[in-house]
Amino acid sequence: MAKKRIGIFTGGGDVPGLNIAIKSVVLNACEDDYDVIGIRRGWGGLLNYEIGNQESHNKYIRPLTPFEVRRVDRSGGTFLHTSRTNPSHVRPREVPEFLKDSPKGKVVNEETGAKDYTEHILEVLEHLGIDSLITIGGDDTLSYSVQLHKAGFPVVGIPKTMDNDVLGTDYCIGFSTAVTQAVSLITHFRTSVGSHERIGVVELFGRNSGETSLITGYLSYVDRTIICEVPFNLVDLSEMLAKDKKDSPSHYSICVISEGAVTDSGLIVESGEEDAYGHKKLGGIGDLLSEQIKILTGNNTMYQKLGYLLRSGPADMLDRMVAMNYGALAMQMTKRKDFGNMVSIMDGNYSEVPLEMVTSGKRQVDVDLYYDAVNYRPKIKNILGLPMFLH
Repeated sequence: MAKKRIGIFTGGGDVPGLNIAIKSVVLNACEDDYDVIGIRRGWGGLLNYEIGNQESHNKYIRPLTPFEVRRVDRSGGTFLHTSRTNPSHVRPREVPEFLKDSPKGKVVNEETGAKDYTEHILEVLEHLGIDSLITIGGDDTLSYSVQLHKAGFPVVGIPKTMDNDVLGTDYCIGFSTAVTQAVSLITHFRTSVGSHERIGVVELFGRNSGETSLITGYLSYVDRTIICEVPFNLVDLSEMLAKDKKDSPSHYSICVISEGAVTDSGLIVESGEEDAYGHKKLGGIGDLLSEQIKILTGNNTMYQKLGYLLRSGPADMLDRMVAMNYGALAMQMTKRKDFGNMVSIMDGNYSEVPLEMVTSGKRQVDVDLYYDAVNYRPKIKNILGLPMFLH
C-alpha cells in the first residue's frame, strides 16, 4: 500500500516558530509512515509550479525527512520561504508566463483583470500526488485554505502571525516572541529617551488589530498605549504625554502606538497599492504623532518604528512549545481525517476549529475588558477567570 503524502508550506509574514512547526509535522508524520513534501514560497510555489518542467519542480518542491529538518528549529524564519500570493486573485503582472494564455484562470475582477487559478492549484497537487495539505499562515493564507477546502481538497491549518489576530484561536505562532522582543527593545530605548529628556514614540506592527500594542504597552509600563480599536485625539494625547514627561522624575515619557491606529478625524497612515489580499502597507502614524507632539507641546521627541526585528530571530520558549504542539496536533488531525479544520488554543486548551472561522470576521481587542479609552492605557478590569494570554 502506497504511503500517504502530505504537502506543507508557510505563507505570509515570517515569524519565529515556523521551522519548529514544520519539523514537528515531519517527525510525527514519519513515525506514522507518511511522506512529507515541502512546498517553497507558500501558495506562490503551487501557482508557479509548471507541470512537466523539472527545473520548476526543483525550484518549488523539497521532500522533507527527519534528516532534512534536523537543524531547522535552531533558527527563526522559514527555511521553506514564503510569499503573499493569493491564487484566487492573481493580477496580470503576477501570472506565470506558462499560464498567461491558459483557460485555467477565471476572471474575478474585470477592472484589474485579476484571475482565480484554483483549477491550476488542484492540478498541481494531483500531479505531485499530495493527498492533503498542512498550511501554516495568518488570516490571508488561511482564507485561501478555506477556498481550497470548499473545492474539495483536504486541508488542515496552523495559525501564525505576530499580530495574534486570527479568529478561532487565542494564540498564533510568533506572538510571544514578538512581544518579548518589543518589551526588551522599549526597555533599551528608555536609555536614550531618558538621557535626552524627550517624549518617545514607538510604533509597532499589528495591522488592524491592537493586541500586539496592547500587551506590549501593558508589560513594558509605557505611559500611553494607542490601539487600532480606539480612535485617538492628537491634541489630547500630546498633552497627556507632555504632562507625563513633566511629572516623571526621569523627565521623559513613552507612548506605544499600533501601525493601524486611526485618529478621531479618521486619519490612517498607509501607502502603496493593495496586495493580493486587499491590504495597503500600513506605517508612519507614529512619525506623524511624533511631529505633532513637537508642534503642539514644544517637546522634542524620539520616534522608533519596531517592525521586522520583532519577528526575526529564534522563537522563545512559549512559541517553541506552541509550534511543536500545533505541528503534532495538525498531524494527528490529518491521521483522523479532520480536514477543513485549524489547530487552535481556546480558553488555554489545545483544540481544533473549522477553518471557516478565519473568514467570519476580524479579531480585535475587547476594549471594555482590557482598555481605558479615556486615558489611552491598558486596563484589565477583572483578571480573575481570564485566560493566561488575557484574551
